[in-house]
Amino acid sequence: MNDFAKMDIFFLVTTIAVVLLGIGVTFVLVRVWRILGKVEEISDMVSEEGTLVRKDISELRANVRREGFGLKFIGRFFKNIGRRFKAKK
Repeated sequence: MNDFAKMDIFFLVTTIAVVLLGIGVTFVLVRVWRILGKVEEISDMVSEEGTLVRKDISELRANVRREGFGLKFIGRFFKNIGRRFKAKK
């Protein structure tokens, strides 16, 4: 077998390996891109919920300052939170 035939076989095998590796890397990057999109959606939802929880806590504090501390305010607080979670389902 002459040297040029050996080089042609080597470059053919190398080209096939590089193409397959490129396809594999592309597949992995597409999957990572999708996962990052979902993480961004989850982050937005957590941010919105954090804002709502802060609002609920500030309302609870305002009620305690205005009317004093009582179990009915804590019960109303958790009832409102539960109502909000049931409405999302």
